[in-house]
Amino acid sequence: MENDMIIVFFGELSTKGKNIMDFIRLLGKNIRSTLKDFPLLSYEVKKDHIYILLNGTPYEDVKKKLVKVPGLLSFSLAKEVPNDIEAIKEEALALYRKSQAKTFKANARRVDKNFPMHSDEINRAIGGRILSTCPESRVDVHDPELMIHVMVRKEGTYVYGIKEKGLGGYPLGIAGKGLMLISGGIDSPVAAFLMMKRGVKLEMIHFAAPPYTSERVIDKIHDLLHVLNDYQEDIKLYVVPFTDLEKKIYELAGPSYCVTIMRRMMMRIASILARKHNDLVLSSGESIGQVASQTLYSIKVIEEACSLPMMRPLCTYDKNEIIDIAKKIGTYDISIRPYEDCCTIFAIKDPVTHPNMEKVLEIEQSFDYMTMVHDCVDNVKVEHVCRNQEEEL
Repeated sequence: MENDMIIVFFGELSTKGKNIMDFIRLLGKNIRSTLKDFPLLSYEVKKDHIYILLNGTPYEDVKKKLVKVPGLLSFSLAKEVPNDIEAIKEEALALYRKSQAKTFKANARRVDKNFPMHSDEINRAIGGRILSTCPESRVDVHDPELMIHVMVRKEGTYVYGIKEKGLGGYPLGIAGKGLMLISGGIDSPVAAFLMMKRGVKLEMIHFAAPPYTSERVIDKIHDLLHVLNDYQEDIKLYVVPFTDLEKKIYELAGPSYCVTIMRRMMMRIASILARKHNDLVLSSGESIGQVASQTLYSIKVIEEACSLPMMRPLCTYDKNEIIDIAKKIGTYDISIRPYEDCCTIFAIKDPVTHPNMEKVLEIEQSFDYMTMVHDCVDNVKVEHVCRNQEEEL
């Protein structure tokens, strides 16, 4: 009989004290949602682990989706056997033979204190069976090729080997909801992934500037969000018509201050939408010093226009580190498609890196920017980008 159960381990959730069951219940809900295409699965959510009964579902198919669930430290394919030492030894031996390992270590945990053998006794019994049956085997307590885990519970004993690494972090949604500024470049999708990993459910805002930007930019955003759908099933996208406001800013601010003023307007628009839709924070893909608008001097001036906390999960990452994550999660090849967004449609040859606040305010006071900001908000297009629903877009 093949192994028929997955044991899910929590990691950081174990530090949550009295609130731990809130985290675990949400993680269980998110796992069910991610695996909803596998109707034969059944679940048992407990304080120490989540158990997924495969009931004939191929493990490899489940594994591909489970590795992308935020809040999950690791998981293992396991076999449930009776609370009988002979059955435990036989399953441990079968696991060893299947692994083709040469060295092993048994690691038993006796949750059911009524089981007649202590953990060390179980370990010795397993080791004795493998060593006597497989002459080529040997025990390595420091760096074994195979760790044989045994968990003895009242309802049965679980025997498992390899622990598959999960995404870690917190269950999606446990930290609340935020609004992510997404441009279509390399950085913002990576920042979105890191926010999701920390339990923040995200809505997205994109500033579009037709006809100066191609419609393919929106296609590119959709494709990026479909990759992020692996981590969040349903993503709301706000597409802001930014053309008129951006043209006005460039006309009044010139090339030096254009980006600074533009970013401040984006902060105002995003703040209004976030408050309207109960988002707790804003977030962006900014990294300190990467471009002119991301120097500490620029960040200070730009953020003054923001009425909500701004999260910058990439602030200390260098570009190569960001690219590595983008390639790992599958957004990199989409991000480098050569379609310009609203941040690049005007040639900015000499953007200011130390913007003067008095100069910024002077430029903003020269036109009725709040009327244009509210016009952008009033004409936002709202879309939903969902897992397995590309055909709807």
